Amino acid sequence: MKNIKPKLIKLFKQGYCTPQIARVAKKIKEPSTTIHYNIKKLEEEGAIKLYKAVFDYKKINQGFCCYTLVNLSPKEYKSPERIARQFAQLDEVESIDILTGDWGMILKVRTEDQENYFEFLKNSIFRDGVAEVKTMISLKQIKTEFVKL
Repeated sequence: MKNIKPKLIKLFKQGYCTPQIARVAKKIKEPSTTIHYNIKKLEEEGAIKLYKAVFDYKKINQGFCCYTLVNLSPKEYKSPERIARQFAQLDEVESIDILTGDWGMILKVRTEDQENYFEFLKNSIFRDGVAEVKTMISLKQIKTEFVKL
């Protein structure tokens, strides 16, 4: 059988998942039609952006997780969103927040291992507009995306 796992993982990360209405209905003891109606309403209001799978990242070769703090050069202070949007295009970047305090932004990054992260850092993070970078490695994740691991 053809191995399409990488394609499925990519699509699931982009939101190609659907809620399990029957399971939700059973859990909260409400009719499926009521659940479906309320979910559709939340989607239309923009409260639900997408549905996405929560992975065991070790099993999909993305078990190395770290947080990359980034400081921008003075010319970029006025619009950190420009560089943040560029970072957002990178597959390895799971999330980005623009910060107050000592650092300009934080990226949550996932790669296969430390060596791949080092290559990613050299090839994708270090660029014009980035003045300083600091990496904090996650030793163990206890909860992700509202799911206890």
